[in-house]
Amino acid sequence: MSPVLGQEEKPKLDLGGALRFNYNLSSWKEGQKDRGGDFGYDMFRINVKGSYADLYVDAEYRFYSDAFGGSFLKQAWMGYRFDEKREVQIGLSQVPFGIQQYNSHNWFFNLTYYMGLEDDHDMGVKYVHKGEHFEYDLAFYKNAEEQIFGNTSEASPSRYSYDIVGRNKEVNQFNGKLIYKTGEQFQQRIGASAQYGGIYNLDTRRTGHHSGIALHYEFFVNDWNLKLQGMTIDHDPENAERESNEIIQMGAYGAPYSVASDFNIYTLAVSKSIPVSLGPISNLEFYNDFGYMDKKVTSFEDSFMNVTGVLITAGQIYTYVDYAAGYNQSWLGGNFVDDFAEGNPDAKWEARFNINIGYYF
Repeated sequence: MSPVLGQEEKPKLDLGGALRFNYNLSSWKEGQKDRGGDFGYDMFRINVKGSYADLYVDAEYRFYSDAFGGSFLKQAWMGYRFDEKREVQIGLSQVPFGIQQYNSHNWFFNLTYYMGLEDDHDMGVKYVHKGEHFEYDLAFYKNAEEQIFGNTSEASPSRYSYDIVGRNKEVNQFNGKLIYKTGEQFQQRIGASAQYGGIYNLDTRRTGHHSGIALHYEFFVNDWNLKLQGMTIDHDPENAERESNEIIQMGAYGAPYSVASDFNIYTLAVSKSIPVSLGPISNLEFYNDFGYMDKKVTSFEDSFMNVTGVLITAGQIYTYVDYAAGYNQSWLGGNFVDDFAEGNPDAKWEARFNINIGYYF
């Protein structure tokens, strides 16, 4: 598998992955309600982790149905560890912005995910420092996942994490994040994040900009976890005439939609883990994750999302049982195309009961 190496330095390779199936019953789908819901394939993924001395690689490739964008990379980077506290990553890495790895506990994530602000991955280089009381990340991202290298090619919406698509592209983004850690039995993580980057328009060939600031807080005590976060986000594209600058296009899973260019977003997520001994079931994690999108254009209708559920752990099988409710939430009823933009003043809350069963290896 490799050249002859010294006895103390041998390459390591670990393979893993997951297979998931999904059941859902949605309040806005009359035919589905007549059938009692639908149960089918969700996703298959392959994970590869390898290392040699201080060099390492981490990659994940996912296979969805064609209706959800087909197959694509979630993440893939090469890294170098200077020591146990410092490393650098290059490739498709997680953008250091806000609470990580997830700002949620449920299968749907929180509202931040749908604006590219939770578990986002872009192409660039990132420096990571993890000290006893402070963590900080500094990163430069040349662009989002680039799959088509044409001169005026639009970014494909077939991707895992949400990015700007359509006639605009994300370019030359800078990120910084600082976390202060304190406590042992009552662990707290207090942090701030900032990002600034360009938005290149394929029609005007001019570059606008986008920016974001986030304040975030987490605590862990007696199997309780709290995630509290506030963000302010602004996009200023250089669109063609007659194209509104108050809306941008974002996409993932093969399906683009409109998002308000400027907004504040507030999230609150809480969970409680309970160890149990119920046959193969060893743990139950109950949670409630809430998100509120406050759009800065006063004529736009705000968006809300709340997910209540439980994660059931049974060996290597993890099952999310969720009740997800949304108001002007594109993935939860209403108008998929512009719920996160103009929204609908006559919208009503819609809900989806969802069970996701996954075997992780």
